[in-house]
Amino acid sequence: MEAKERKGSNLTYLAVEPDGYDTKRSYPMVVLLHGFGSHMGDLAGLTPVIDRENYLYICPNAPISVDIGGGISGYAWAPIGETFTVEEHHAEELLAGLFDEVIEEYGIEPGAAVLGGFSQGAMMTYRNGLIAPEQFSGLAVLSGSVREPDQLRVRLPDDRDQAIFVAHGVADSMIDVEEARKARRFLEDEGYLPLYKEYPMGHEINQSVLNDLVVWIHEVL
Repeated sequence: MEAKERKGSNLTYLAVEPDGYDTKRSYPMVVLLHGFGSHMGDLAGLTPVIDRENYLYICPNAPISVDIGGGISGYAWAPIGETFTVEEHHAEELLAGLFDEVIEEYGIEPGAAVLGGFSQGAMMTYRNGLIAPEQFSGLAVLSGSVREPDQLRVRLPDDRDQAIFVAHGVADSMIDVEEARKARRFLEDEGYLPLYKEYPMGHEINQSVLNDLVVWIHEVL
């Protein structure tokens, strides 16, 4: 596998090419959105575990630089807060533009893609993914929540067949597991059938989550 840093029109990203990458072949695509204070290389580390040969991976860098302490900077999709912000709306637009770019550039077939994210990246997965089932046949939400459900509800498409995998730790001290349960109820009330799983863990992606995630991605793609 080879990771290449690329610059889109508005966002930088890592394109992780599979072993034996053939530019003439159309690969299914997995997009992974990192959490608050992290960076595009974080979830790229999951790609060899998911599949080394059959998928192209896109790992965008969030647009806002944040100080995470000790003189170390990370990146965020938006400031931390209780309500949906102008910055989150802007990040949503930037991501939508990037998705269009990479789908065209790499010749991804309609629906041959999964969008996933961790923590704040999982929140953006809900925001960007639920409204775009024609692009993403599945959404993987890891330790996230639905922000402003009433605002999102009016934007949902008629198609509610999108596959959705939700994983959350029962001991998560950053985003309480009740937020994930609220998200599940929101999805089910709107006609979705998410695969929802809770794990004995905190705010993290452990091996059990990865084991289930890998199986789910292969089933969807």
